[in-house]
Amino acid sequence: MRTFGRGTRRLLSSAVVATAVAVATTPFAAAASSGHHPRVTKSGPVSVAYVEVNNNGMENVGKYTLSDGSPVFDVAVIFAANINYDGANAYLYFNPQVQSVLDNAETTIRPLQQKGIKVVLSILGNHQGAGFANFPSQQAASAFAGQLADAVARYGLDGIDLDDEYADYGNNGTGQPNDSSFVHLVSALRDDLPDKLLTFYFIGPSASRLSYNGVDAGAKFDYSWNAYYGTWSVPNVSLPKERLSPAAVEINGTPPGTAQGLAHQTVAEGYGVFLTYNLGGGDQHDYVSSFTRELYGSDAVYTGRPTAVQHAAQPRRTACGSSPPQGR
Repeated sequence: MRTFGRGTRRLLSSAVVATAVAVATTPFAAAASSGHHPRVTKSGPVSVAYVEVNNNGMENVGKYTLSDGSPVFDVAVIFAANINYDGANAYLYFNPQVQSVLDNAETTIRPLQQKGIKVVLSILGNHQGAGFANFPSQQAASAFAGQLADAVARYGLDGIDLDDEYADYGNNGTGQPNDSSFVHLVSALRDDLPDKLLTFYFIGPSASRLSYNGVDAGAKFDYSWNAYYGTWSVPNVSLPKERLSPAAVEINGTPPGTAQGLAHQTVAEGYGVFLTYNLGGGDQHDYVSSFTRELYGSDAVYTGRPTAVQHAAQPRRTACGSSPPQGR
């Protein structure tokens, strides 16, 4: 059970994205993608920031630097789009907040990319029975991968993050997780997005179904990270240490002393990624500094005003009904 909840969810709904378009940009660790400015070089682990865009602006990720001016965060994750189900097929859904971030990419995404921060879209289950682990065929998995690839191309994103939570496998007559589904999906995604980031939030049925028929899906990811905030747990994915984050912290949820300790352990044990969740608006440089001092030998500097989401208020639901979920 995770130490800290990831907050409430909305059931996501909006336009469907379809049609595969394969495009290539360079991997984060190798070079900046086409049309993106190279990031200011810094030494140390890759820092990742998940942003709950129902409540907070993506722009906040770019408002933290180290003392030398380089960005604190290297990867910003739009949390989250959904895998939904129409009674026959899985399809990609955006809620109004996610759609707004994507539609306004020139102000929400491009400024981050111009700082060298990669922006990826997280995909999450939505209680409808469709998930990454229960595609009934390779063709079905490839079709959904095509929708994800199209979204990356359409909105100029740097990759896709997979989070196998809240699928509620079996709902609406869907199947239970099978051994081949996730491997087929990840393989198709890597084929469609050969030079984009693919990241894996290590949780759910997919986490125990990484290999099928001699194919290791884990090796196709760029990064994978621990899913339990305030803890240290090495993801069981066949990636080198520099591509893994055993540490996971919820900003202002995980105690700062714990965040500092996890950052210290990350460096001491030679891991190359540090995961954070729930970066909000306002000046949180004191908390962010609790881990940047250990990761980079520098305090964090807050450089701008907070950006909140600009949407009409909507009813909130938790992922599991009336009680907050135990996970993210």
